[in-house]
Parts: sequence; C-alpha cells; structure tokens
Amino acid sequence: MAKDNDEHQDGNGYDRRGFLECMAWVGTAAVWTMAGGVLKGAPIESVLRKSGMTHAMGGGLRFAQISDSHIGFDKPANTDVTATLRAAVAKIKAASEPPAFVLHTGDLTHLSKPAEFDTLQQIMSELALPVFYVPGEHDMLEDDGRSYLQRFGKGTQGAGWHSFDMGGTHFIGLVNVVNLKAGGLGTLGDEQLLWLEKDVKRLKSSTPIVVFAHIPLWSVYPEWGWGTDDSARALSYLKRFGSVSVLNGHIHQVMQKVEGNVTFHTAMSTAFPQPAPGTAPSPGPMKVEADRLRKVLGIARMSFIDVNHPIAITDLTLEDDTRAAAGGGRDVQIDNFSFSPPTATIPVGGTVTWMNKDDVPHNIVSTTHDFKSPVLDTDEQFSHRFDKPGGYEYFCSLHPKMTGRVTVE
Repeated sequence: MAKDNDEHQDGNGYDRRGFLECMAWVGTAAVWTMAGGVLKGAPIESVLRKSGMTHAMGGGLRFAQISDSHIGFDKPANTDVTATLRAAVAKIKAASEPPAFVLHTGDLTHLSKPAEFDTLQQIMSELALPVFYVPGEHDMLEDDGRSYLQRFGKGTQGAGWHSFDMGGTHFIGLVNVVNLKAGGLGTLGDEQLLWLEKDVKRLKSSTPIVVFAHIPLWSVYPEWGWGTDDSARALSYLKRFGSVSVLNGHIHQVMQKVEGNVTFHTAMSTAFPQPAPGTAPSPGPMKVEADRLRKVLGIARMSFIDVNHPIAITDLTLEDDTRAAAGGGRDVQIDNFSFSPPTATIPVGGTVTWMNKDDVPHNIVSTTHDFKSPVLDTDEQFSHRFDKPGGYEYFCSLHPKMTGRVTVE
C-alpha cells in the first residue's frame, strides 16, 4: 500500500511479504470460466494454516472479495444488511480452505456514519484475516472521506488508492468515486492515473495483474453512471501485461466482459440486488421475495494456480447449498447453448449433475474420455461422481463450442 511499494506492511500491520501463496473468495450465483486471459477453473494445491493465515503449498494464490455491504441500509429490499454481511463472513470462515486475505470493493456503509463504519469494521474483523479496501461513493458522503481513510485507508495514497504484491501477482486498488459530476460516470483523475502509470512501470509484462475498484472500469450502462470516464487511460498502462483481471462492485450483480488480455468481472452485493441495465426506471434497490433474497446476494472466490494461469472466479450465493454441503454435489444447467455455471468446484467424491433446459438435445463429453453422457433431451439429466482430484474439461460433442470444466480438490 505504500508509495512505490517500498513499505511492506499495511495499515493493519500485516506483512505482505508473508503472503507468498494464498487463497480467495467472493460471490454470487454464477460460475465463470476463461482461458488465455479469460477466467478459467483449475485445481488448487493443498493448503495449511500458519499464524492465522493460509498458505498454498507448491504454488497457487487464493483471495476473497466482498462488495456493497451498505451497512445502515434498512429499507424493504433488505431490512437487516448486517445479518447478510455476517452470513457472507460465516460462509468464508466455514470454507474447508479459508482465504488468506479479502478484498472489499466499496460501499462498506450506506451513509458514511461513524456507527456504520464501526459495525462494518467489527464484522470484518471476525474473519481474522487481512482485508484490503477501496471506497464506494456511499463511503465518501461526509468529511471528504476522512472517516473512511482513518479506518480503512492507512498507508494508501490520495483518496485511498494503493497496490501490493502477493504470490507473484500485482494487486492495484483504484478509487473512482471522488469528484463525481452531475450525470457523469466514475472518474480516476490525473493524480491517480500518473501514480498508476509509475506503479506498473517496474513490473515485467508476464506479471498477472488484478485491479479492484468500486465502479466498473468498462461501460456497463452509462445511462445509470455504470462506468468510468477515464478508464481507457488506466487500461492503456496495462496493455503490455498478458493477464489482467478487473474486479468491481457498484452494480450489485454479476456481469462479465473480456477485451483482449483484460477480463472484467462485477460482484453481487451482500445487501440488496439492483435491476439489470435498462430494465427499470432507475438502478435503485430491488425488492425480491423474502425467500429469494439470499439467492441474489453472495460472495465469490478467486484463485491462481500459479503466475502462468489465468484467474478463476466462482460466484456463490449466501443461501446454503444443502446438497453441496451434504455430498459435495453441484448442479449445472444446460441452456441457451451453454453450461451454467461453466466452471464447478467440488470436493473429491462429489457429484455433478447436468440438466438440459434447452429445446434442443445436448451431451456431456470429457475431453480426456473420463466420462460421457447419453444424448440428453429437454429436462433429461446426467450425473457423474469424481473420485480423483484434478481439472476435468468437457464439451458438447453435438455443439463443440459449448465447453465447461469441473475442478476437484
């Protein structure tokens, strides 16, 4: 977080040099896979606990993202955002391989009140893990963001931007919620952009880059301010890197885009959902049925096998998956000529069940001939148990552009 990365400790006193190889979480209800700059699942090496932190052995990096907690919000969309944040924290703590650190991509609070910051800080401290923050616009409503910076921005630059290195990956926290203009988008500003250019200049082009900010760095829906007006300049400094992942919050839903070497991924909120772009008069909180709320809130987990692999992102809802918890199972739907989620992670001995919801037949074929389904017509299903760890690629032999992956760990 220190200028030019000369300091190794963050504001909480954690030594970043200790995070040589780690694990990650954050999420929602979809799983994404890519290759060659595209998100892709992969097997993870065994981990162990040491000094309250988890270090992957033999390579690998895992970390966590939480976003848009909005502590203090109490309207019908979710009258208890503290409880849903606690559910997200509990899900992380319950992981068989807990993350070594967490990213929070802003809107920690709803009104920037001291009591709201205090509640957020207390809940996040229950993780007993380092947490790295960037602010959302709701965190900068009072005193020019000083309350946020005093609690969560120690050792950062300007309005809270910072960078750090872990496990061969360079992480960059950007702030694009200051000096927002009427009717405009997020903005980074000259000072931060000059800092960013200098920050990455020393890095080798083979270094994986993870950028995290609150407002998306791509134009999701400018009519609602879902984008950053000077993001092109920021991304121009990252063109020479082979793998760049950009993580955002703000829009309270999972959306993904790939442009060349850059993968963009937005996270769901732990507080309330927002409508899909352009499907409502405004992007405000969206009320859903009480029994559905935790299906549209969540956490996501992220991992690198090593510096030569693209990042893998798995989104998970806050609602407990009792089938997965009991037997390590995972359901994959086939619809619109795609597997959803395209990447599934299960424990050894777990089962994946594919259900065809399309109007045309499909099948599931392992690229290494480990398993093959019969042709599945609409509403037919196929299950396979995985008894060995590893990564299992598969596709539909009737429509070979349909691909997926199962990671068994």
